[in-house]
Amino acid sequence: MIKKSKHWTASKTKMNLHLLGCFIGFSPGQGLRALRRTTGGRRGSGLTGQDANGVPLRRSKRGWMWNQFFLLEEYTGTDKQYVGKLHSDSDRGDGSVKYVLTGEGAGTLFKIDEKSGDIHATKRLDREEKAFYILHAKAVNRFTNEALEGESEFIIKIHDINDNEPRFTKDPYMARVPEMSDIGTSVIQVTATDADDATYGNSAKVVYSILEGQPYFSVDPETGLIKTALPGMDREVKENYQVVIQAKDMAGQMGGLSGTTTVSITLSDVNDNPPRFTKTLYEFRVPESIEVGSAVGVIRAMDADIGQNAEMDYRIIGSDGPGMFEITTNRSTQEGVILLRKPLDYERKRQYSLRVQVENVHINPRFYSKGPFRDEATIKIIVEDVDEPPVFERASYVVEVKEDAPKNTAIGSVSASDPDDKNSLVRYTIDRRTDMDRVFNIHAGNGSVFILRELDREENAWHNITVIATEFTNPRQISRVPVYVRVLDVNDNAPTFATNYETFVCENAKANQVIQTVGATDPDAPLGGHRFFFNLAQEAAGKANFSVHDNKNNTASILTRRNSYSTLQKSVHHVPVVISDGEFPMQSSTNTLTIRVCTCDRKGNMKACNAEALTARAGLSTGALVAILLCVIILLMIVVLFAALRRQRKKEPLIISKEDVRDNVVSYNDEGGGEEDTQAFDIGTLRNPEAIEESKQRRDIVPEAFYPPIRRPVLPPTRDNNGDVRDFINQRLQDNDSDPTAPPYDSLATYAYEGNGSVAESLSSLESVTTESDQDYNYLSEWGPRFKKLADLYGGDDSDRDS
Repeated sequence: MIKKSKHWTASKTKMNLHLLGCFIGFSPGQGLRALRRTTGGRRGSGLTGQDANGVPLRRSKRGWMWNQFFLLEEYTGTDKQYVGKLHSDSDRGDGSVKYVLTGEGAGTLFKIDEKSGDIHATKRLDREEKAFYILHAKAVNRFTNEALEGESEFIIKIHDINDNEPRFTKDPYMARVPEMSDIGTSVIQVTATDADDATYGNSAKVVYSILEGQPYFSVDPETGLIKTALPGMDREVKENYQVVIQAKDMAGQMGGLSGTTTVSITLSDVNDNPPRFTKTLYEFRVPESIEVGSAVGVIRAMDADIGQNAEMDYRIIGSDGPGMFEITTNRSTQEGVILLRKPLDYERKRQYSLRVQVENVHINPRFYSKGPFRDEATIKIIVEDVDEPPVFERASYVVEVKEDAPKNTAIGSVSASDPDDKNSLVRYTIDRRTDMDRVFNIHAGNGSVFILRELDREENAWHNITVIATEFTNPRQISRVPVYVRVLDVNDNAPTFATNYETFVCENAKANQVIQTVGATDPDAPLGGHRFFFNLAQEAAGKANFSVHDNKNNTASILTRRNSYSTLQKSVHHVPVVISDGEFPMQSSTNTLTIRVCTCDRKGNMKACNAEALTARAGLSTGALVAILLCVIILLMIVVLFAALRRQRKKEPLIISKEDVRDNVVSYNDEGGGEEDTQAFDIGTLRNPEAIEESKQRRDIVPEAFYPPIRRPVLPPTRDNNGDVRDFINQRLQDNDSDPTAPPYDSLATYAYEGNGSVAESLSSLESVTTESDQDYNYLSEWGPRFKKLADLYGGDDSDRDS
């Protein structure tokens, strides 16, 4: 950094004091140049040296020059740290020169005395945060603010101290190394960094050492590479190791700072251990009824290795029952599973011996010297006796029977036996779920199958039934076998026309003209195939209008025997054709072919036929069918309409009025027969009011269902029970007042029994017309509030009535 000045001088001694006291340093070349430039006169122009090309260098007219300052970091003194001093030749000491400092940290971290030019640091500086600062300095006239010196740039570098310890990039480290590795096998490299200045001193020079983990591992002091230091480390003995590595700066010297990290080292497995059986003899017991493919037993060899190094294969290398067993390896458990390949039979062989070998799948050639990586063991399998069900001689039976076989004919037999030593007797039955029609039966002792009904091959050519064999001594032991019964054909069906032929003949037909070719069908199935014969029935041969010609290929041609036919003479002809088969016994049938006489054009195409002929073949005409269908539809509509009307009338109330029904009085016009009429009303009901409590019905609608009331015993009419009538009337009044189903209008209830000894005597309006003046109705006021209205009308005195 150069500070220019045309009128500036400085003594060499003064500059050197600044350099030493303020830690202002120069590089060797620059310091020399600076010193040379500061020692010459202001106007000197002598040579000071040469550049790299040998060109002479001349001193420029500059008052002073510096390159960079050094400042100690982490200053702990109480005073502000002194950086340096600026001075200009223009400064006469009269205070007219003002020094200005700008750039990074100017005014905050670094402050300058405007008058003297002294620079101080105001805070502690950390080189790891910022290693240098670039600032600019100039001298100006304090009063005019005119620049006395051009602006110059200089650098303040922070001088590093060892204030940061080494730090590892990871903590902890995870590493793996194969077991049994040789000495010097690389494991992992650790790295530590130091934030101090690596270019200055040894503050950032790191040396690695191992604190824990010896003698198993070592570390390179310069690179931090960890290696194995002990041979034959066995994972099966110890698998995990914790190694502590230290990184120390100052090249490991005393006073250096250090940091540590932990390295977790795991020995990975190699196949250095062979598999071994825990026993030399294994024994298993299995019942003879075990199913083929089931597991007989499980064996396992032990291997100290893990993962794929412990994978094993099992195989049978010897057996006294070839093909009876096989062994497979369960890869998830490394077990050998012994499976049954053929059925066991206690009565035939009761014990088996196997020789089994186990071997590692992945073998490491390095460890061949440790011996063969295989082992052998013997397996003994003992078969246990089980009460087995009967065994049929065959897996299935096929029997044949002719369809004309009579009932109770034996068609075949089945045979089963008890495989156990006790040889129990066997009982045979037919599973009726397979013979729902009970066509077959079986002899319970010898297994003979016979038929119970006549068979028909054309109805069912095969019957599949199941026969059950059961032990007598243990009915729970059963076995089943399918029996397939094939019904053989017998020629018991006569051939018939193959289809329903519609044949016509033209009125202008010629003789010996073929008008129809007919075929035949037969539900029988002869072994050599069908052979049918056709001819005209004998009764029609003499007067026949048509002839039948057998084509010898199971078809026949119908030919005309005259030149013309007339619909007026005969519109429909019936030709009887006899069809017979060639089997034994021969079967034949007579089939009638209906031929209509039609009007045709010259080419023989039908134009019109007699309606009688059409009706004769079709039965009813289309018009007749349509008429019948319409009649059925009309009848259905009438029935539905009638049902709807009945349902509507069933819900219709007795009173139909748009007005308020409470204003209507219904008159029934029925006065009853009086006391002497015992047929019109049962007086016992009044003496037993509870008899009708359960049969109350609404009177405004027609009831949908009627249930006759339960009649209770009626008390005889005596003077002592006349009070029941009064109680009955009171109860009915109370019920009608509180009954929500009572009619919502005023109605007149007539009771045909007044009781005996009534103080009011007769209440009839017919009798009171002539005796109104003689009646005394004052007692009505004693009957309570329900008769208050009657008491007001009839119970007052004459003066009240007159008024």
